[in-house]
Amino acid sequence: MHKILKKTIKYGAAVLLTLIAVILTGIGYLYLSADMMTPQFASTPETDRVIRKDSLRQYGGNYLRHSESGLWELKVSGPAYERGKAIGQLTSDLLYFQEKVFVDQIKEIVPSESYLKFLRFFIVLFNRNLGKNVPEEYRDEIYGISLSCTHEYDFIGTPYERQLNYHSAHDLGHAMQDYMLVGCSSFACWGENSADSSLIIGRNFDFYMGDAFARNKLVSFYQPENGYRFASVGWAGMTGVLSGMNETGLTVTINAAKSDLPAASATPISILTREILQYASTIEEAYAIARKRKTFVSESILVGSAKDGRAAIIEKSPEKIALFTGNGQQIICTNHYQSETFGHDKRNLENIETSDSPYRFARLQELLKENAPIDAPKAASILRNRKGVGEAELGLANEMAINQFIAHHSVIFQPEKKRMWVSTAPWQCGKYVAYDLNRIFSDSIDFNHEIYTENLTVPADSFLQQQEYQQLMTYKRLAPVLRKQIKKKERLDEQTLHAFQHANPHFFYVYELLGDYYHATGQQDKALRNWKKALLLPIPKRSESERIEHKINN
Repeated sequence: MHKILKKTIKYGAAVLLTLIAVILTGIGYLYLSADMMTPQFASTPETDRVIRKDSLRQYGGNYLRHSESGLWELKVSGPAYERGKAIGQLTSDLLYFQEKVFVDQIKEIVPSESYLKFLRFFIVLFNRNLGKNVPEEYRDEIYGISLSCTHEYDFIGTPYERQLNYHSAHDLGHAMQDYMLVGCSSFACWGENSADSSLIIGRNFDFYMGDAFARNKLVSFYQPENGYRFASVGWAGMTGVLSGMNETGLTVTINAAKSDLPAASATPISILTREILQYASTIEEAYAIARKRKTFVSESILVGSAKDGRAAIIEKSPEKIALFTGNGQQIICTNHYQSETFGHDKRNLENIETSDSPYRFARLQELLKENAPIDAPKAASILRNRKGVGEAELGLANEMAINQFIAHHSVIFQPEKKRMWVSTAPWQCGKYVAYDLNRIFSDSIDFNHEIYTENLTVPADSFLQQQEYQQLMTYKRLAPVLRKQIKKKERLDEQTLHAFQHANPHFFYVYELLGDYYHATGQQDKALRNWKKALLLPIPKRSESERIEHKINN
């Protein structure tokens, strides 16, 4: 009996080891066979060079200027590879800065070198077929840009592989702990809800990778070889579209939604919206493009159309797609779906029940009604609003607010007039700079001078002159100090703690963080008092309330 048992264990162990070997071999094969479909272009002698004069850079017939507004303005034309190469040459220093900030932020979030290596392995495995899911035109453009990227981060991948992967960073955020990097708010009004009856759209792009990541906002004006001319707002290296409008007056903006964890990569959302912006002129054409592409996360794409005189929302998941047109002459988009197609979707219902998306939706309804009819200055005031429903105090930087003080950029569109307004720092509180696309895409535009339309500029928010703004900056400065001391379990002076609480007294997270600090430094009574105070204040997500309750009960 003993011999039989030994043989059984030995046989079982051999089977298990064989199974593990097969699995590891399979994973290894998938990893090593990953193909980003790197474009192949013959190396040719450089005929153009970057000419710099004051705030202007020129490379062939392409331009980059640093506006007095703080925005960078890029104008490029030609075939995909050539315009990519021009973008890289003109923005090489911005590309380096953007990548350094991004990688440094990832290292701060994931300080373990071994886990970073695992993360790289996971991304390669996950994105192994990313190349074939990105149209050749955009692969060529990204490759052209990558020629100007640093080799400092080659441990992550080649410059081309890195730039391609960065286009799926938004989507991978869903894959990693279902973390929504983009929790945006947007709206569109037309007819009686618009001051001049024409379509007007406003959006906040609440993507946050640290304040430095948003320092060099890039407004790009494309004149591609094929498709429509268009403008988009992003950063150096981002050829996908986050917020943009084309020469026909079609606009696209993206809002993340809840989805099941994806099993493999597909077309990144920003690449899909780039294709829509470059090749669609109506809502139906945009919807047709969205239907033919498979994406690996769920997203709402707000599409405005001058030709249609209205806006609609393309609601897309890896399995389903719907076109939501709403009723009346306005439409609101936060981070949940509204169509019948997703009416009984489990993830969407969970999102509505547990997130702050419905709250922001209700606040936008309220603000649009109070401010109707909407023009550009009113749209800016709505996008800057920091209060809750019924003017409730939420605390500064609360995700329940339309203005969370984290926006990478904020944009207002008037599609029928081909006008767009882009926010300047800080967040959406600086002035909104106006661009007339009719003028930008004309032959008469002179990049030696400011290209925005000064008389249409929306002034900076008066909030910047108020004491409350100084309090916000104090809160933002001290929050990381507290987190650092919590990690080290070291005490701070009472004056600093008081200043932190006084800076943002209506925000639940202030008291949660103070509770964490007192707990880390062995002051349990004070910790409990602060955690309980946090629960009395407006909290965006159910998971955050449950997190605090868990701290109290353990």
